[in-house]
Formats: sequence, structure tokens, C-alpha cells
Amino acid sequence: MYLARVYVSLKSTVSDPQGLTIQGGLHQLGFDEVVSVRAGKYMEIKIDQDTESDAAHQVEAMCDKLLANPIIEKYRFELEKAD
Repeated sequence: MYLARVYVSLKSTVSDPQGLTIQGGLHQLGFDEVVSVRAGKYMEIKIDQDTESDAAHQVEAMCDKLLANPIIEKYRFELEKAD
């Protein structure tokens, strides 16, 4: 069994209105040193696979098919052995 930590974020060329809103809120709270914010998604997925390679292929397929929109988002993931 493996634990996948999946990070999805907008590509740098895509406008991030949620990030701009968060940045504005931080500025209102006095955190004027914040230069930019990019918002994204984080998921933890447990996968019942025997090898890290099989788990990685499955996570990549999940990201390509559902978890990330490849037109506007990029993703990365980390795998670790889980109990």
C-alpha cells in the first residue's frame, strides 16, 4: 500500500483570482510583505499496489483523467509506503 500526496496548481500563465483574493486579504491583515499567492489543491490518496512503479502509474492516470485539468493546471505527487 502506498500513500500519494498530490499537489495541483494553476499553470503560471493562468490568472489566479483566488490567489489574488487571498493576497488582498493578507494585505488587509497587515501582511504587506506578501508579493503573490497561488492557490491550489492538495489530496492524500491511499493506493493498494504492490510496487511503487505501479502506484505511480495509477496516480498519474488519476491526475490526467480527473484530478487535474491539463489545459490550465499542473500537478506533482509524492509516494511513500503506507501501512
